[in-house]
Amino acid sequence: MKLNFIEELRWRGMLHDIMPGTEELLKSGLVSGYIGFDPTSDSLGVGNLAQVMTLLHFQKAGHKPIVLVGGATGMVGDPSGKSQERNLLTSDILEYNLTCQRNQLEKFLNFDCGENSAEIVNNYDWFKEYGFLDFIREVGKHITVNYMLTKDSVKNRMENGISFTEFSYQLVQGYDFYYLWKNKNCKLQMGGSDQWGNIVTGTELIRRMSGGEAYAITTQLVTKADGAKFGKTEEGNIWLDPDKTSSYKFYQFWLNVSDEDAKKYIRIFTLFDKIMIESLEKEHEATPHLRILQKELAKDVTIRVHSEADYNLAVEASELLFGRGTKDSLEKLSEQDLQAVFEGVPQVSVPLTDLQSGIPIIDFLSTTTSIFPSKGEARKMLMGGGVFINKEKVEDLNLVMGLNNIIKKRYLLAQKGKKNYYLIKFI
Repeated sequence: MKLNFIEELRWRGMLHDIMPGTEELLKSGLVSGYIGFDPTSDSLGVGNLAQVMTLLHFQKAGHKPIVLVGGATGMVGDPSGKSQERNLLTSDILEYNLTCQRNQLEKFLNFDCGENSAEIVNNYDWFKEYGFLDFIREVGKHITVNYMLTKDSVKNRMENGISFTEFSYQLVQGYDFYYLWKNKNCKLQMGGSDQWGNIVTGTELIRRMSGGEAYAITTQLVTKADGAKFGKTEEGNIWLDPDKTSSYKFYQFWLNVSDEDAKKYIRIFTLFDKIMIESLEKEHEATPHLRILQKELAKDVTIRVHSEADYNLAVEASELLFGRGTKDSLEKLSEQDLQAVFEGVPQVSVPLTDLQSGIPIIDFLSTTTSIFPSKGEARKMLMGGGVFINKEKVEDLNLVMGLNNIIKKRYLLAQKGKKNYYLIKFI
């Protein structure tokens, strides 16, 4: 059964603005609608996921989603939400970024399902041959400077200055909408609420250049309950690319959101229906210490962005810090995940040559790594069964540490008592 797209956005708390007539348009049959993505990075971040989910719901409602990757607009830079001029990227970097983002988007949308198959377009394809003089003559004359100055993206920058390059961005984006309206029968543009001005400029261009009608929907900008920017951590952005944000860190990001945010995010970022979400909320309220909402949210998003295998590894990795897990669990982790799991753990560097001739366990724990301040304390903890190497209890006081004890060819995890971990790196 097809979804009612607008109602779906409403109950999920995603809808912000909608142009009059849009709901009627969507009820009339299959509609093509698009969202543009900024290619300033070689990966989408979790901040982009809200727009990806919008397109996903749009397609599930029986409509045709068009993903516009901004090969041309990426060369200009959108001033929306920015306090200063952006650095402009070279065409080679933009092309690489576009390819990476395209590969990520293909994981979410169905590009082979008949008339409402998703489609990816690059606005550089229609701007590369468009001369500047032709553009300002054929397009620029239809939108007044006074009209452009009323947009928040421009007004907010007037005090400190805005270049003509960024000032013209709304005209370039507006032409994207006109081009897709004319050549792809695309009658709807969607985006975050900060894009309303740019989107409306597009509908105005369509009206003035061809007397046509087009429509707009914007979604709520995703925020955190404490006012901090969504998708940012102390270490930086949370990316969809596992090489930029490991699957473990990605999973932990969702697992550690507040209860208030979990209620909002589970509606925006999962495909769970209303009945299921309300059921999960009741369970969560009855046993908040179990963090049911966070666990279900983290599981669903991690599986869809990465894979079920990555999710299972992330859960295993999470359990390593709580005394569970085995040497095999450690071996299965990627080096990036291993470093991420034990990021806050004391790390000790030891020359690999020291291990080649073998080091008695008591010397290794005291003199070599200083995990224990003395050999006597190391011996006492060993005798009490409180020392673990790579999650395995050390029961032999005469054990000699050698190359066979390291994992990932360069690491060893030592544990003193239940919670004190040390990551030894052999260099």
